[in-house]
Formats: sequence, structure tokens, C-alpha cells
Amino acid sequence: MNAEQEIQEYRIRAEPYYAELDNEIELFEASYHNRIPVLLKGPTGCGKTRFMEYMAWRLGRPLITVSCHDDLTAADLVGRFLIVGGETRWSDGPLARAVRAGGICYLDEIVEARKDTTVVIHPLADDRRVLPIEKTGELLTAPPEFCLAISYNPGYQSVLKDLKQSTRQRFVSIEFDYPKTSIETEIVVRESGLDEDTAKRLVKFAIMTRNLKGNGLEEGASTRLLVHAAKLMTSGMSPAAACRGAICETLTDDPDMLKAVSELSASLF
Repeated sequence: MNAEQEIQEYRIRAEPYYAELDNEIELFEASYHNRIPVLLKGPTGCGKTRFMEYMAWRLGRPLITVSCHDDLTAADLVGRFLIVGGETRWSDGPLARAVRAGGICYLDEIVEARKDTTVVIHPLADDRRVLPIEKTGELLTAPPEFCLAISYNPGYQSVLKDLKQSTRQRFVSIEFDYPKTSIETEIVVRESGLDEDTAKRLVKFAIMTRNLKGNGLEEGASTRLLVHAAKLMTSGMSPAAACRGAICETLTDDPDMLKAVSELSASLF
């Protein structure tokens, strides 16, 4: 079985719903065809991952997504030797699999990973488009179909976890934000089946919470949270209970802030 066959499970079979915000589809496609890696930046839950799923479907390429975290190392991405049946065998990591098969590798929240991971992606993210595998001595050359994409949330990261210029300037950047009111309402309706009037009020509530960012809340309600609340409502929960469980309690543990956000919800529902 070749590398292409091995990652068939990562293909997006059905078209994911995605509402275009600006020219991000055109920009990603142009970057892909020119073999330029892409950096997605924007707040959590605003649609970056759904966008990647949509682009993978649109381009007909398998998508391997890696959710980065503090313990993620370069070996986790590239691969390692494993003992299988008493024998030592090399096992590709997600990045190496994507390179071999000409897939799209999406490193979500890249700054959360350990620093050695950025060293690994640098030669893939410039004109060399190679992935050195030091433990085997192999040098993988990425085929034209391979695409590297990373994401992070500039408003959330600390200075210590910001992306270095040596990394940033290898990428074409696409900025994401929460959709316009009409588009966000459409997304909530489409994703949950909620009626349009209630969806509009949900979006208005989200905007209120986003205005509190930096004034008691680290982040306002994301589009993802709105969809969660809307799904609870369509399941029969009252708007107040749905908003409290899916949005208010999720955004904060502070009793005073929780009360304030709940009062905003009550003013609309």
C-alpha cells in the first residue's frame, strides 16, 4: 500500500458548509497553486478549521489536521521508530504522511507546540519544500500537491508564544474574524436548523459578549458556541438554559462576570 492509499481516510467526502467572508478562497487557491504555505490567524471558533476542511474538499486533497499542544514535539510530527512484533520499524508522523501523499497538513494553534516543531517546518515552508528525517537520514521532497497550513490566535497568545518573524515570513497570511451579522445568522440557521429570528438574537448576544473582551472576558462568544446553543434550542431547551450552558458558563467562571453575561442573555430572550 502506497502513501496515497494509506491516507484515503483523511479525504473529505462530502462538501462541508462554508460561508465565504471575503476573498479567502481565492487567496488560498492562488497560494496552493504557487506552492506557498498558508497561515490562518483569527479568534477561536471563527471558522478556520471549517475553512480548511472546505478547501481540502474543493482541491480534492486529503487533510491531516494536528491540534498542537505543549507536549507536541518534532518527533510527533515527523515520526519515530516503534517496536512491532519484536522488530524495530519506522512509523511516519502526520507531517511526513502528508508530504509523501501530497496531502494538506494543517497545524492548528501552532504556537502551542514546542519550539523545535517550527524548526522542522521551516525547510518545508520555503522554496526547498523538503522534510529532513534525521533519524533515518531520509530527505523527503514535497510533491506539487502538498500544502502546509498553520493557524494561531494573535489576540489570545502571550508574547512568549507569538510566532517569530522567521516563521511568519514564510507564509501567505489570511486573517479571519467573526462573520458579518447577516452571514453569522445564516451560518447558525444552516448548522442548527434554528429559526432566523432566534438566530439573529443569538448573534446579537454574541456581539455583546465580544464587546466585553478585555473587560472581564478573555474571549467573546464564538460562532462555534452560537451553533452549540442553537442546537440545544432546536432540541427543545429554553433559550435561557441553552445560552447559559453553551455560552455563559463556557466563557467565564467568575461569578460576577457570569451574572453580567447571563443578564445580557436575559435581555434578549
